Amino acid sequence: MRGFSDRRSASCPACRSAHAGYWSLMMPVKTVGVMGDGGTCEYVVGLRAVTSTDGMNADFYQFDVKFLGETAARIINEAKGVNRVVSDVTSKPPGMVEWE
Repeated sequence: MRGFSDRRSASCPACRSAHAGYWSLMMPVKTVGVMGDGGTCEYVVGLRAVTSTDGMNADFYQFDVKFLGETAARIINEAKGVNRVVSDVTSKPPGMVEWE
């Protein structure tokens, strides 16, 4: 996941502001997938980036689709035990910025 952390700042200038947050998380959920010629049952990684002007409300950051695709492929190929990457596009409210 370090690769996401290193690359997101370059792709998300707004994420460097005082009212922004971004991270990845490995969820305690497994999904069925296919890697090579076999089936897999591996974990899901979530990507979350938000921007805010006041710290009380937040909008999800709209990453470039190419960046998301490249990042998802890299995480799946380099992080053992992961076969799916999702992006959280929930604003605050109704959602919270943090995952708990």
